[in-house]
Amino acid sequence: MAHAYLETAQLADSERREGFSNVTASLAVLAGIAACDAICCIRLGRYHRGDDHRQAAELLQIATPDGRELAVRLTRLLGLKDTAHYGASLVSQPESKQALRWATQLVDRAREELER
Repeated sequence: MAHAYLETAQLADSERREGFSNVTASLAVLAGIAACDAICCIRLGRYHRGDDHRQAAELLQIATPDGRELAVRLTRLLGLKDTAHYGASLVSQPESKQALRWATQLVDRAREELER
């Protein structure tokens, strides 16, 4: 799922129309959450279930040796969630690009976990 969200975020990023930066960032957030869940499932046999995704970042911190770094990326993505999902304001192009980078790092890390 993480890869599918990320791939779709990359497609949305190729659109240069108003509002698509929100779509890109929103999908990047979902990719990051799904990647976090995958890493935690692989490493811990469980993932966070609940509305507060910041608690998922806490779980991610203990899942891997680099968990703190990964949790920082997830937390940054989560900081964009409300703006991206609910569209009260537009996510800037640089913010959506950064969200894509963070999500890519998390998805790549989840892929590494699957392959180990």
